[in-house]
Amino acid sequence: MIPLYDNVPTRRFPVVTVALIVANFAVFFYELKLSAGLLSLNGHAVDMFFYRAGLVPFEIAHRVDIPPADLVPWWATAFTAMFVHGGWLHIIFNMLFLWIFGNNVEDTMGRLKFLTFYLVCGLAAAGLQVAIDVNSQVPTIGASGAIAGVLGAYIVLFPRARVLSVIPIFFFLPIIYVPAWVMLGAWFGLQLIQGYTSIGGQTDVAFFAHIGGFLAGLLLVWVFTTPKGRSQRPAPKRPRARS
Repeated sequence: MIPLYDNVPTRRFPVVTVALIVANFAVFFYELKLSAGLLSLNGHAVDMFFYRAGLVPFEIAHRVDIPPADLVPWWATAFTAMFVHGGWLHIIFNMLFLWIFGNNVEDTMGRLKFLTFYLVCGLAAAGLQVAIDVNSQVPTIGASGAIAGVLGAYIVLFPRARVLSVIPIFFFLPIIYVPAWVMLGAWFGLQLIQGYTSIGGQTDVAFFAHIGGFLAGLLLVWVFTTPKGRSQRPAPKRPRARS
């Protein structure tokens, strides 16, 4: 399912959400410059950037820096990796999910709390990914772990929201409203299945970062919001009929 937008209004402009999106695209355009391409990322320079700015589980688990030298200390790659992406589809889908679900979570938490929540969820996501494969020397990159935390918070705060989504079915692309708890619950279930089947094998997707981030979001949303804030969050609007 590909979300297009939800039916939950916001009360104020999502400054932090937009700033995060801008920061991610700024880093991605730097990667494009390194790779000297516009449609894809390739070349030795961008590969080295992934190793230097991405999170390498072996480095975190063993608290060492392995060549090539990191742009920042090995422990700080847990932060820098959240802003590095491996291609256009990677960043577009991540930023789409962040925009659709992040603005409402930010609206409920407040800007500073939301930024802290986002980063903590990203660290939790990285922590579980490292714990699953402590000796991996393949860099983990992307904002999806932190964004998974946002999805976990959203399903707690707005379970009755409806998300207009594209559902690819072979050659058909129906566009329908899907309850948030169905969409995000199905997404998390898929991460669990794919994460389990990937254990002991090789995969290009850090499924356990998604799982760790989502679980962190489910729990931390209660810490970063107040009962008053949760009770005063905007109610979902009734979806309009589509012809």
